[in-house]
Order: sequence, then C-alpha cells, then structure tokens
Amino acid sequence: KDARGFSICSGCRSLHFNEDNGRFVLLAVLILLYLLCGAAVFSAIERPSEVRAHGRWNGTLLNFSETFNISLQDLNSFLREYEAAIAAGIRADALRPRWDFTGAFYFVGTVVSTIGFGMTTPVTVAGKVFLIFYGLLGCAATILFFNLFLERIITLLAVVMKAVRERRIRNSGLLPPGIRHDFSAYSLPGWKPSVYHVMLILGLSAITISCCASAMYTPVEGWAYLDSLYFCFVSFSTIGFGDFVSSQSAEYEYQTLYQLANFFFILMGVCCIYSLFNVISIVIKQVLNWMLEKMSCLFCQRCNKANAFLGRRNAIRPGSKSRRGRFGQVPDSDGPCDSDTEGRRLSGEMISMKDLAASNKVSLAIMQKQLSESANGYPRTVCGSSRHNGFSGGVGALGIMNNRLAETSNSR
Repeated sequence: KDARGFSICSGCRSLHFNEDNGRFVLLAVLILLYLLCGAAVFSAIERPSEVRAHGRWNGTLLNFSETFNISLQDLNSFLREYEAAIAAGIRADALRPRWDFTGAFYFVGTVVSTIGFGMTTPVTVAGKVFLIFYGLLGCAATILFFNLFLERIITLLAVVMKAVRERRIRNSGLLPPGIRHDFSAYSLPGWKPSVYHVMLILGLSAITISCCASAMYTPVEGWAYLDSLYFCFVSFSTIGFGDFVSSQSAEYEYQTLYQLANFFFILMGVCCIYSLFNVISIVIKQVLNWMLEKMSCLFCQRCNKANAFLGRRNAIRPGSKSRRGRFGQVPDSDGPCDSDTEGRRLSGEMISMKDLAASNKVSLAIMQKQLSESANGYPRTVCGSSRHNGFSGGVGALGIMNNRLAETSNSR
C-alpha cells in the first residue's frame, strides 16, 4: 500500500512542470489571451473608420480620374512612385534634411533606443549592412544603461526612505543620547524599498515627464494635447509607430533649444518607462507565482498536501504565508525551506510592503522593550564573562539575542 501510494505520488510529481517552465507556459497563455482581447477591442474600434476611409479614398480617386481624364492604372502608378518618395523621406511640406549630421544623430538615437520611428531608413546596401552591426552593439549597451538607471533609482529611493525613517525614530525620543550618532550602523542593514513604492514613484515620474513634454509639443508641433500624450507614450515605451514624430520640420522658433529639450524629454521618458516596465514585470511574476501555487497539483489532493508550497526563494508572492511541512509544522531554518523574507534578502530582490511593515513593527517593539527596561533601572542582567564568551552587547534585537546567547553559554 505504501509502495503503491509512493509510486502514485512520485508519478504525479513527474508530471509536474518545473516551476520556471510552469511560469513560462502560464505567462505565454496569458499573453496570448491578452493579444486576442486586444485584437478584438481594436478591431471593433478601428475597423469601421478604416472602411469609411477606403470608401472616401476610392470616391476621390474616381472623381480625380474622371475630372482630369486620367486612367486609374496611370494614376495608381503615379501613387506608387509617390509612396516610394515618402519612404525616402520626401514630403510635400518642407522638412529638415534626413542625413545631415543632426538628422543622422536623431536616427541613430532612435536605433539604439529601439524606438524606430521609420521616418528615416537607410536605402543603400552599405547603410543597411552597417546598421545591422551598429544596432547589435548599440541596443545591447542602451539596455544595459537602462538597467543601471533602474538600479540607481532604487538605490536613491532606499537612501531617502531609510534616512526619513531614521530621522523619525530619532525625533521620537526613543533612543538614548549615547547611540544617536551611531544609530545608522544598527538600523535596517540591507534594507530595500518596497516594489510598490518604486512602481508608484516611477509611474508618477513618467506621467510628469509626459505632461511636461506634451505641453511643449502642442504649440511647437501644432498637435492636439491628446496627440502629444499619445506620441509621448509611443516614443517613451519604444513602440515608435511613426505616425507622429517630433523635430521633423525644417525651421523652428528657438530650434536649438527645442532640439535639446526634445532630446532630454525622450531620454528621461524612455528611462522611466523602461524602469517602470521592469518593476511591473516583478509584480506580474508575483501574480504568476501565486497562480501557480493555487493551481499546483489541482488533480491530486494527496500530492497537494505534501507539496503545498511552490515557488523559488527569490520570488515574491502576494498573500504568501509561512511554509509548513507535511504535518503542518514549520520547517527548521537550517533546512532547504528558508523563509521567504530571507530568500529575498539573499537574492537581492525588493521586498513587498506587507513584509516591510511587519518587519518594522517587530524590530521597533523589541527595541522599545529593551530601552524601556534600561530607563526603568532593571535591565536584563548579563554575566560578567559574557564578553569573554564572545557575546558583546547591542541595541534592539541584536542586544537581546547576545544577552540570551551569553546566558546560555555561561550556564554550560
């Protein structure tokens, strides 16, 4: 019976996906559903307008052919030549040169940032071959720059939020005067900001940059403000349709200043949106891990009890609870199933807001208890040989742990 049960359970385990593979398959299915829903919505919204535009164009083409006595075949041939001219950057209105140094710099900027508006494209064989190798290195370097930008943003937020919390604790009067200057050495070692705080700040920054840039594009380019916001999102997210492109006219008032401001807004907007996408992907990974945990061993209740936990140590899952063994017991910390919080700290990922609040509450409660005992004159007594045992004093949780270790060592 036991052997049979073991074989059934092990057979069920063999049918399970590896967690990474399961997350990949689940994400692929969700993206496919997302694409189908998006296609249905855009088809319902845009298809009637496309049909009306085709009808108007056919009517205009027929009227022009009859008015000027030109066959539709000759007229379509002329339109094909005009489309080729548009692809080469020739427009009816006066536009700036495409391949002078300024225009070429604008082009390579859209290449390495992966925006690719399509307004300027190489037409020579040498230009196309050079673009392949140039874009390979340039795109990789720019993606690395965006990742480093995200790391600097997270570090800056961590320093600011940590400083605010330390100032709040100092001003509360809970710390003795002797350790106020050295408090930073004891507070929040390895602390990182919440992923939701980072996402909120990056989102607000991207909205602010887009609104300021749109306020500039609307009067200079002559676009509607909503079209300017649309251009900002398409450009900053590196989608780059090319239906709206900035800095294309031959002459602008304060042209140099406008080109510098345009470069600054696009650079900062792309950095913020790219960083925001990375942070949102962490939240999506949390949701995927949560879904995988709910779906794990759905058809095998016996295996579901034995393998209730599904997830890696460096994954942050919403609503995750303490890991429990097969009989509801919490496994030892020395075993392979460490806590989620420690796994995140070792892996370097950001912690969630819920874990941050719980950790701060416990640390402050222990520190307040120890400081209160010291102020009332009956601190925990420690044997004089504690320092000889190698357990020195400390503040908060560190001090209580060292006192306990000293007592244990002395009793032995």
